[in-house]
Amino acid sequence: MTERFSGKIALVTGTASGMGQATALRMGREGARVLCTDINGPGAQATAKAIVDAGGEALAVTADIGDPAQCRALVDQAVNAWGSLDILCNVAGFGGLKSLQDETPEAWQRMFAVNVHGPFYLSQAALPHLLARRGNIVNVVSTAGLMGQAYMAAYTASKHALVGLTRAMAVEFGRKGIRINAVCPGGTATPFLQHFAVPENAEVDLIARLMLRPDYAAPEDIANTICFVASAEAEFVNGSLISVDGGVVAG
Repeated sequence: MTERFSGKIALVTGTASGMGQATALRMGREGARVLCTDINGPGAQATAKAIVDAGGEALAVTADIGDPAQCRALVDQAVNAWGSLDILCNVAGFGGLKSLQDETPEAWQRMFAVNVHGPFYLSQAALPHLLARRGNIVNVVSTAGLMGQAYMAAYTASKHALVGLTRAMAVEFGRKGIRINAVCPGGTATPFLQHFAVPENAEVDLIARLMLRPDYAAPEDIANTICFVASAEAEFVNGSLISVDGGVVAG
């Protein structure tokens, strides 16, 4: 495999499982030194160990990205370990299916803490290092950031906010040598899907319209796109929203 990330330092969130784990593993295989983080510490540790066992370099840090102090500490730990930072992959996410009337203030706040505040705090902390290295940020959004989705009001609102953050940063910093993009997965076979049980009395056809194919993407399908966008192969890709959804948002 080509080592597209040889000499690069990456911070990847949500690495205990799913897309974050697949992204960290692929970047590690392609030569990156990877700081793996997740609120699930043992999961992040297992991912980092797999990278090291395969001959790469990785560290694992347990963190709640909804906390700005922990976000700053994550960037500091990557820089202290390896000298700088080239790539930030904001993969960690929080979501679920729930009727609008049943949404709670606590769940709403948590949705935005993980899906919006975390990427914002991490980006803010990483920017000086990324500017110095002409690095880039990849935010993992969702098809919910590109279209309305029933029974996902809080999740959809948070992902639309992350789309706005991605575009605003891309415009603000595009002339300064760094790129900020978003990858927008559809249904993906990860543990995250367990949070998307259909609510009682839901109109199932409103949910079914999100499926153009009978199967789900694999985490590696999303990781492949994230790694392309984060690599020098995507040098002229900035402010883009790249769907990996089997065609759902096409119509």
